[in-house]
Amino acid sequence: MANRTKELVAHLTARIQEGVIQPGERLPTESSLVEAHGVSRTVVREAISRLQAAGLVETHHGRGSFVLAQPSTTPFEVGATGELTVEGLLELIEFRIAVESEAAALAARRRSAAQLTDLRTALDDFAGSAAKPSAAVQADFQFHLRLALAAGNRYFRDLLKSFGPGVIIMHRERLRPSEERFRGIIAEHENIYAAVERQDADAARAAVRVHLGNSRARLLRAQA
Repeated sequence: MANRTKELVAHLTARIQEGVIQPGERLPTESSLVEAHGVSRTVVREAISRLQAAGLVETHHGRGSFVLAQPSTTPFEVGATGELTVEGLLELIEFRIAVESEAAALAARRRSAAQLTDLRTALDDFAGSAAKPSAAVQADFQFHLRLALAAGNRYFRDLLKSFGPGVIIMHRERLRPSEERFRGIIAEHENIYAAVERQDADAARAAVRVHLGNSRARLLRAQA
């Protein structure tokens, strides 16, 4: 039961941290959580108790459990002073390489089974969004955010959240990618996922560096 409780806590915590369940919103009902996750009511109640202890939710008798607002932080905004130039975008990619490669290495060491499942879901969503650029950006960002969450360090998580989907650079190749190029981008993400799945920190770090390095090359090619 302890493992099922831990998995449910991780799942709900991720949904709160990702903003899927916003502050003030009610968590799914006890019955719906039992049905959706195939666990007992005891597991659900223990998971909610742990979320309460972590200061993530507050339970009101007869009304349910509601997500609490977390302490605000100053956002690290992409393009805060205006639209990014090509030079600014290249600097952003360099910054992401430095940060996200280490986050991936930590994620490979620390990820839980539930976090790996969430990462797989985001990647599958991304792979299925080739014809929908907006959906592709959201799914791509979700993959990178969940990778940061799996690192188990709130600073990685908070940084990626403050960036938002705007961190996913849109250029001509991303708006109208050929099937071959889109498959290549998905393959890069598959390599990251595979390294995290087998808990190979060095390979995860390298896979992110390759992916973002290729993103840099795609940006430069699109500007040529």
